Amino acid sequence: MIIAPSILSANFAYLGDDIKEVTSSGAQWIHIDVMDGVFVPNITIGPLVVKAIRDITDIYLDCHLMISQPERYIKAFADAGAGGITVHAEATNHLHRCLYMIREHGIKAGVALNPSTSLDTIEYCLDMLDLILIMSVNPGFGGQVFIDAVIPKIIKAKEMIIGRNILLEVDGGVDTSNIRTLHDAGIDVFVAGFSIFGSPDPGGAVREMLKIKGSGLDI
Repeated sequence: MIIAPSILSANFAYLGDDIKEVTSSGAQWIHIDVMDGVFVPNITIGPLVVKAIRDITDIYLDCHLMISQPERYIKAFADAGAGGITVHAEATNHLHRCLYMIREHGIKAGVALNPSTSLDTIEYCLDMLDLILIMSVNPGFGGQVFIDAVIPKIIKAKEMIIGRNILLEVDGGVDTSNIRTLHDAGIDVFVAGFSIFGSPDPGGAVREMLKIKGSGLDI
């Protein structure tokens, strides 16, 4: 179980302190949501912030590019210190080429799918993938409510990657009320923003999530 706190919900005035708190409490990745105001209706950060984070930690930086034509910025984020780059299947006309470009930089390649996007979209790119990110909210803003309809999609995705070295990640509305069900459905990496950084004790929130063990699906 990998907990990947999303800095989208962190306090940017104290970003370094927030990152140190959650990583010292057991978070294995830091999730970085990059938005361009085009693919999604919000604007966040760029490679300079990723570089600043890399300068204070050696933790895996999970860069999620919610931007149009992500191939234009792969080199910049790789050079800034990304451990892996995830692009949206909906955001590029040439997904296979985009994934190849990421791998050329020696980092992990991931693809994200919006809630209504079919898994069929990535059927012919599985050999290029290290990670599949299932969006459980419509991307663009933190603090949204988890869309329960994606749980069967997660189960199907897990079946699709049996025998492959591909991690399954979920992003959107993840908290202690649903993390057990998601764990049982096959999720390896849990992105959580508001439920961690919106808590008065972000480190404690991470520790609580790490205590969760699977106990059977209730769908």
